[in-house]
Amino acid sequence: MTDRGTTLEGTPNPEAPNPQLPIVQKLRLRYAKRGRLRFTSHRDFGRAFERAIRRAGLPIGHSSGFSPHPKISYANAAPTGAASEAEYLEIGLTRVCDPAEVQAALDASLPPGLDIVDVVVAEPGALADLLEASRWSIALPEADVASLQVAAEAFLAAETVTVERMTKRGLRDIDVRGAVVSLTVEAGCETPAVSAVVRTMVPTVRPDDVVGALRAHGAVVAGVPVSTRAAQGPLVDGVVGDPLRT
Repeated sequence: MTDRGTTLEGTPNPEAPNPQLPIVQKLRLRYAKRGRLRFTSHRDFGRAFERAIRRAGLPIGHSSGFSPHPKISYANAAPTGAASEAEYLEIGLTRVCDPAEVQAALDASLPPGLDIVDVVVAEPGALADLLEASRWSIALPEADVASLQVAAEAFLAAETVTVERMTKRGLRDIDVRGAVVSLTVEAGCETPAVSAVVRTMVPTVRPDDVVGALRAHGAVVAGVPVSTRAAQGPLVDGVVGDPLRT
C-alpha cells in the first residue's frame, strides 16, 4: 500500500475511513498571474483554484481519511508580488476529461488575471523535477542603465555574491551568484530591465535577491522593481524549456 487510503493500483482501500474514487487521469496545468493579481499569495490562489474546480464541475479526486483534500499538487510558486507567465500544478481526476475543455472551464471560472494558459495529460515522473530553472524579466523603473551594466558585469565576474534575507529563523546569507546562469541588461526597453536565468535551488533565489546583488555592485535603482517570470522548466544549454512539451 502507498498510504492508508489507496492500494498500489490506486483503488480505494475499503478499510480506510471515507474511501474515495480512484484517480484515472492526471493533468498538468500552466497558469499565469497578471496585472494586480500578481499580489495574490500562493494560499489565496489555492483557495481560488479550488473554487474554480467546483464551479467548473471537474471530477477532482480526493484523498481518503477523515479530512479529504483535493488531489492538487503545486510546484515552485512565484513569490507574492511577482507576476508570472509560467506557474505549474498537477491535478488528479476520477474520470478522463479532454484537456482543452478543462482549460476552458477553469479559465472561465477564475478571475481575470489568474489565467489558465495550457493543460496537458501528465507524463510519467514528477512535475517538480522538470522545473530546473526560471527566466525572470525584472523591470527597474528610474534605474541608471550605465550603472546597471557595470554592476551586471561585476556580478558575473564574481565567484560568490551573497545577500541577506530575513527568514523564519532570522537573517540568512543567500548565495545569489551560484544560482544565476545568465544575466543581461535590457537597455533598449522603455523601462530599464534585466533578464536573468536562475536555477531552482534551496534556498530559492528570488528576483529581489538579484536586484539586491546588483545594488551591492553599484547599480542605481530608484524605482520599485517589477518582476515577471517569463518561463520555468528544464534547463538545457542555458535555455529554459517548456516542462509540458518535453
